[in-house]
Amino acid sequence: MSEQISQNKNEAPTSFNDVYAINTELVRAVEAALEDGRSTDLHGLLEPLRSADFADLMVVLSRENRHRLVVVLGDNLDPEALIDLEGSILEDLLEAISPHAVARAIAELDTDEAVHLLEEMDDNKREQVLSNVPAPNRTAVLEGLSFPEDSAGRLMQRDLIAVPAYWSVGQVIDYCRETQNLPDEFYEIFVIDPHHRPIGRVALNRLMRTRRPVLMREIMEARATTISVDLDQEKVAFLFQQYRLASAPVVDGAGRLVGVITFDDAAAVQEEEAEEDFMRLSGVSSETDLSDTALRTTRTRARWLLVNLGTAILASMVIALFDATIEQIVALAVLMPIVASMGGNAGTQTLTVAVRALATRELTAANALRVVGKEIVVGGLNGVLFAILVGVVAAIWFSAPTLGIVIASAMVINMLVAGLAGTLIPLGLERASIDPAVAATVFLTTITDVVGFFVFLGLAALFLL
Repeated sequence: MSEQISQNKNEAPTSFNDVYAINTELVRAVEAALEDGRSTDLHGLLEPLRSADFADLMVVLSRENRHRLVVVLGDNLDPEALIDLEGSILEDLLEAISPHAVARAIAELDTDEAVHLLEEMDDNKREQVLSNVPAPNRTAVLEGLSFPEDSAGRLMQRDLIAVPAYWSVGQVIDYCRETQNLPDEFYEIFVIDPHHRPIGRVALNRLMRTRRPVLMREIMEARATTISVDLDQEKVAFLFQQYRLASAPVVDGAGRLVGVITFDDAAAVQEEEAEEDFMRLSGVSSETDLSDTALRTTRTRARWLLVNLGTAILASMVIALFDATIEQIVALAVLMPIVASMGGNAGTQTLTVAVRALATRELTAANALRVVGKEIVVGGLNGVLFAILVGVVAAIWFSAPTLGIVIASAMVINMLVAGLAGTLIPLGLERASIDPAVAATVFLTTITDVVGFFVFLGLAALFLL
């Protein structure tokens, strides 16, 4: 597969489709070539694709056609395309590809990418693959797998350029030109002391603009951000975003330089964590995707639906406390969902902002009180606004002004509670070392439903009977 975009050099792209290679026509052509066994035509269709485009193609193909394509490509399968795959599709392909072919791919990839592939395999397949990997590559990969999952040690690559402070710019340039086993891409050169501890870094642009006799210690940036090998990858991504890092050295417990993390790795983590939080807020497992079987998808979603069933039963028990009131005033049954849903929606808005702010470190203990106060005010203002609207509609609809006042009051109270709960719940979960994205929605829904029903029906029992 070529890394070139198939387009006339003299013509500028006029639309998104001029650049992005995957479209319905290509997918159908590939499927037809696979079904008819036209391997020559298939290679011609795939030749212009980048590795990322090839990965997207694998996603939209059926499982049967994916396996056919892997067989046809054989040793011509681009290892980089595997890196752009994830989830059940990657797991399935790794099972379909021979251990020898996977080992060949691992030998061509950076250490961090190789570790990523091995993470997706079961123990038996992993051992088979590692037995076919050349010894130097195998040692580096095994070292990567020894670090905790989702840590900087798993994320880093071991190929980097580190030079002593007494080297000149000219020496570094000559070293980069003459040394064979250097990273394919790098953005900075790290300066180390005699104990192999990083003491600074030099960006490539500064290196190339400096005269050859100048020493590295004279041009290095001494305030280099170092990352511990066991630091969680989410915190790594935050550091990259916060300080706009191109790369960062990774050090072991003794402070020795053991690897490097680049901005593309950090960006991938940010995307992964954002997707994970979004899925969890929706009560969906972050491990599920469109290619999963119906049975697997059902199993992952059923857990949260079961939890939601429990919260719904709790809300129903609150309603049951006022069954006599509802029997006398049937209008209450019509209006109850309005109070609960408005509180739930308002709380979800606050919750989403709070969870995101916690992830980006914008919400901390230092400003928590101010943020909580602001959200209570926002909830109160929205509550008053919509309470007036709903109260007027209810009063006219049922010709009962008192009923309008009751639902308006309940609306204000529930919206205030929603604003308070939407911030306090994620803050409390974060303090308890629990991921707010996992459990916050369940707690919030329970609170807004229970409070909404209890306040509305309670006020109705007091003032309408």
